[in-house]
Amino acid sequence: MTKTVRFGVSLDRDLLKTFDRVIRGRHYTNRSEAIRDLIRDNLVQKEWEDNKEVAGAVMLLYNHNQRELVSRLMNIQHQYHHAIISTQHIHLDHTCCLEIVVLKTTAAGAHELFNALKSQRGVKHAGFTVTSTGAELA
Repeated sequence: MTKTVRFGVSLDRDLLKTFDRVIRGRHYTNRSEAIRDLIRDNLVQKEWEDNKEVAGAVMLLYNHNQRELVSRLMNIQHQYHHAIISTQHIHLDHTCCLEIVVLKTTAAGAHELFNALKSQRGVKHAGFTVTSTGAELA
């Protein structure tokens, strides 16, 4: 178990008021939890900048009737089988599908796969959420 360390921070009064307003709106119960999340967010960003092994999720919205699109998407996913740990396919309506591709690879590999998938003709929208594998976060 890690030991909690207390430390002081000096801030401009207006900056602190703004921070308190923001964290209340996000339902934090105290400043410490909000600051911990800010630090973790920064550490995750650093992992991505340093091209470490990371995790992420690609979300693709597409028309499954688009000629050969499903086949192209599957071929790309097979090329990156080493990076993909899970996929989920959801039928939103008669023509629209949502596909979620969960990744664990280097940051560069994740960006490469995301770009390969989102650039396919027939993909209506693509989103990319990034996080850490958790190995370097406390």
